[in-house]
Amino acid sequence: MLNIVKLSKSFGNKPPILDKIDLVVKRGEVALLLGSSGVGKSTLLRILNNLETFDSGAVFLDHVALNLAQINQTHTVGMVFQQFNLFEHLTVLENITIGLTRSLKKTPLEAEKIAISFLHKYKLFDKKDSFISQLSGGQKQRIAVARAVALKPKIICFDEPTSALDPSFTNQVAQTIQQLGKEQYTVIVATHDVRLLELLDCTVHLMDRGAIIESGLAKNIRNQPQLYPCIEQFIIGDF
Repeated sequence: MLNIVKLSKSFGNKPPILDKIDLVVKRGEVALLLGSSGVGKSTLLRILNNLETFDSGAVFLDHVALNLAQINQTHTVGMVFQQFNLFEHLTVLENITIGLTRSLKKTPLEAEKIAISFLHKYKLFDKKDSFISQLSGGQKQRIAVARAVALKPKIICFDEPTSALDPSFTNQVAQTIQQLGKEQYTVIVATHDVRLLELLDCTVHLMDRGAIIESGLAKNIRNQPQLYPCIEQFIIGDF
């Protein structure tokens, strides 16, 4: 279980981008951080991945304080970036093996075996020798997911997973995210795309001005939207 307690972050003299955020995400749960650009969603994910520091608060995993400064060594948290951040000069296979050899110190043979297993899983084995520029947006995202999962994180973060893709890929994205939850990863998704709320079995946390202002189960929000007035307003574009 991931437990974020009173997490705050400011940039200079501006109002806090995160203002004492409290969030609990259980193992196997998909948590959707919903909100407009600039409300702190991506900043929270970047903090969890040690790409930003935080000013105050704490993060716990299974009731033990999580040292975010060591995330790059422990690989407890994985990240699938909005623009995928794949290595254009490497093949699909090499994009996965590079982390395994450099970070997990796997031998090239071990890394290749692991990478190939994930390429089969995500139906990309036939692309193993292709370069990133030769892939579709959906294929790039699956490679980014495979690369993150290959390092065996406990928490996987998605930053705006549908924004760089054709809308027709939204269902595929939702299926991939949902499957990770079923595989007992803790999954956190930052998005403004309300279509994911319709497609995922998840908890939804609406963010505004650096705070979570309303939360609920997606199925309850779909069935009784009137009980979640802020989320309903966001869905209809009147927030």
